[in-house]
Amino acid sequence: MDLALRDLGEYVQAALHEVVLSVDIDRDELMLTVRREAIVRVLSFLRDDVNCQFKQLMDVCGVDYPSREDRFDVVYNLLSLTHNLRIRVKVQTDERTPVPTVTGVFSSAGWWEREAWDLYGIMFRDHPDLRRMLSDYGFEGHALRKDFPLTGYVEVRWDDEQKRIVYEPVKLMQDFRNFDFLSPWEGVQALLPGDEKAKSGEKR
Repeated sequence: MDLALRDLGEYVQAALHEVVLSVDIDRDELMLTVRREAIVRVLSFLRDDVNCQFKQLMDVCGVDYPSREDRFDVVYNLLSLTHNLRIRVKVQTDERTPVPTVTGVFSSAGWWEREAWDLYGIMFRDHPDLRRMLSDYGFEGHALRKDFPLTGYVEVRWDDEQKRIVYEPVKLMQDFRNFDFLSPWEGVQALLPGDEKAKSGEKR
């Protein structure tokens, strides 16, 4: 498997050498990092080339690295049933620079690109319907960014007097606590009560 992936990585790098930035093998999967503007070309090649035939786009997801200048990775996971191989293609972008949509190559990418926009704020140029998908219509911010507060900014409740849903600033009923993870009441114990009585290697 490792040899087949290595050969495929060298083949793709030779064919697309001007846009492939790196080729790695991780956990028995081939991983390519490519130039952002070339993503449509790369995915088209991987889908159509007879030695690749990655006909299925399994998913598209975002990854947030807030300390980087290009803080987001957009990750495309592809599957070739013909060759029984997977490949992961990554591009990097920032909060302002859109990634070209790949809906023209894989129509299913439309849903995943909408999800990445909704949860990370990653923009996709020429997407046919880039709008929120999982968050509420009036939601502010992008919930999976590392700098988004765990509590969010607003809470939603039904107001019986107004007979409608209302949005209010988050009010915490108690202060944040410092948890003592060594306490038996708060922490998960590596050894459960009674484990100390069990002998190593004892058959039950």
